[in-house]
Amino acid sequence: MNYQEILNAIYHQIKSKPNDGELPSYIPELARINPEKFGISLQFLTGEEYEIGDAHEQFSIQSIAKVFAFSLAISIVGKKIFERVGVEPSGNAFNSLVQLEYEKGIPRNPFINAGAIVVADILISNLPNPAMDLLTFIRKAAGKEIIYNEQVYQSEKKTGFRNAALANMLKSYGNLENDVDKVLDLYFRLCSISMSCNELATSFKYLCNGGVNPKSNEQLLSLSQTKRLNALMQTCGFYDEAGQFTYKVGLPGKSGVGGGIIALYPEKFTIAVWSPKLNPKGNSLRGMKALEQFTTDSQLSIF
Repeated sequence: MNYQEILNAIYHQIKSKPNDGELPSYIPELARINPEKFGISLQFLTGEEYEIGDAHEQFSIQSIAKVFAFSLAISIVGKKIFERVGVEPSGNAFNSLVQLEYEKGIPRNPFINAGAIVVADILISNLPNPAMDLLTFIRKAAGKEIIYNEQVYQSEKKTGFRNAALANMLKSYGNLENDVDKVLDLYFRLCSISMSCNELATSFKYLCNGGVNPKSNEQLLSLSQTKRLNALMQTCGFYDEAGQFTYKVGLPGKSGVGGGIIALYPEKFTIAVWSPKLNPKGNSLRGMKALEQFTTDSQLSIF
């Protein structure tokens, strides 16, 4: 199958249509991004790589980083993590205060904001330098010098009032062990990580390969932990649009409000897409369309 030809056709078809959607204006730094950026990177475990567009330009991966944070946390504390965060799809907005109150301070899953804040708290409780240790984990997966974007971090920190409300509610229910400001600082940092489609596709190969980094042969997660994480991405990786993504695309994946989406087919490939304009659910509008078209044209979904 000519995968480059498939990517080329998808890219040009989508680029030829109006670029609908909205930039996430509630994070000022993200609202300044060129809305016409569009990149795709497809990487197979066997080594083949296919790319088009802005696949090597870094962008703010935002909530995609929650997968790395959860990976590191579950590698440290194991299944005990599920005493503090659930595994169910939210069915509500990713920053819902109402749902967190209804659930009495136990977030539905680790990929909504409240769940990721709990994961940040777990990392702080178990690591000497959680911000650097998280970067080290991501750098191992990516094989590159990944960094926090200081401008995005400051923008998040200045405007993250709802996240502060979530953290304080978690604290009120006894589901944060550390100081609220310290936990929020790590959360804002992990959301500010910058990576390219190429780097994302490379870094997610451990989840495509039974928890083993194919470049270094290092076991980052156990096979069981990898299975659980992929299942969580399948059911919870797209906020309250996870069902639509499963129905239309048919791959485990994770999105971020920076316009990035990463998806994978276990034991086969990873694919990363970036287009900054979002649909009403907070997922990349062009990215969702591109991945749906890719699994349709290639007939490569897990279903």
